[in-house]
Amino acid sequence: MATETLVRYFPHLGNHSLEKLGMLEDLYKYWNSRINVISRRDMPNLYINHVLHSLSLAKVIDFSPGETVLDIGTGGGFPGVPLAIVFPDVNFTLVDSTGKKIKVVENIISSLKIKNADALHMRAEDLKSRYNYVVSRAVCAFPQLVRLSKGRLYAGLPSAPSHGIYSLKGGNLEAELSSWEDRVKVYEIAGFFEEEYFKSKKIVFLPSGDIG
Repeated sequence: MATETLVRYFPHLGNHSLEKLGMLEDLYKYWNSRINVISRRDMPNLYINHVLHSLSLAKVIDFSPGETVLDIGTGGGFPGVPLAIVFPDVNFTLVDSTGKKIKVVENIISSLKIKNADALHMRAEDLKSRYNYVVSRAVCAFPQLVRLSKGRLYAGLPSAPSHGIYSLKGGNLEAELSSWEDRVKVYEIAGFFEEEYFKSKKIVFLPSGDIG
């Protein structure tokens, strides 16, 4: 079963979340055959390379009910869709400037009856709302993500130490992070998951108060 790996790493997932996560494969196969949002060669690895990768954020963020999350450059809905399924009491806004990708995300959210997520076809910098968290998955270089996040995160209260930018990245990040080297925290995803895919994958966290 496709969700067995997810249960191994997240044993407390409820049946409701597991049911929705298990439906992702057929939904993405259907939509990806019409609008390419995931590499077709990568579809057999959907649950490791996309769903589990997205859920790695749950290993470092302790989301609280009622908090708000902005997924910048969500593409086909990662990491926002899996996170919204697992955290039904947290509110997610998924944005992307590519309309055909957002069409896919809208349909997946609708098909799964995910009530705590909205998909918007727009540029992040045009958003007027503020959020507790910004998350992103390899959409741009970290300095650009910080620029896009300015004005999108709460400044001061109700900010908490865990609030800020969480970026899923890979490879050597020394140059990208040089401007924030004393302020970012980097988590090695291989410390959470044993699959080879995660060997060079990281989560970069920059607190809201250090964005400037």
